[in-house]
Amino acid sequence: MSDQSLTKVIYRWRVRSGYICLVLAIILARPNLYSLLAGAGLCALGLLLRAWASGHLMKEKELACSGPYRFTRNPLYLGNFIIGTSVVIASYSWWMVGIFFIYFLLFYPLVLKREAERMRALFPKEYEKYKSKVPLFFPSFRQSFFSNNAKFSRKLYKRNKEYRALLGAVLFWLVITAKMLLFL
Repeated sequence: MSDQSLTKVIYRWRVRSGYICLVLAIILARPNLYSLLAGAGLCALGLLLRAWASGHLMKEKELACSGPYRFTRNPLYLGNFIIGTSVVIASYSWWMVGIFFIYFLLFYPLVLKREAERMRALFPKEYEKYKSKVPLFFPSFRQSFFSNNAKFSRKLYKRNKEYRALLGAVLFWLVITAKMLLFL
């Protein structure tokens, strides 16, 4: 199997594997009230970041550089990282620390690389300038590259189907809370 074929397989399996990790988190979880509250709070931050980003994203039509895209080139993936960390905290399981660490290191370097290649192909001039000023993953608040005052768009939020992340999170938190209550 070529490197390119392997990359495609790994890229395709990132979401499916994420669902498998969520099921494992539920199975392995030993939550308590504090882990649930801390995890839920962090999850809310991740969901807010994803929502903010999706309200500024016009997929493949325009390079997103407003909203959170002023501070990181990948706010959706950063939101995923925050949400994943919240699941680990809520599960209160060392197994989940390892599983999440492996999952993130296996998938996200490839996903970030592939996304950068796609943006470079779609917006060659704009992306190179953007890339030189805005960090790949962890945000920098020292300097906002773009002063674009584009406002959050509910239409884009809906078009990008970001509400699915919210629904998935609500389902996870209901299930893990039920597990905690059953094993009190």
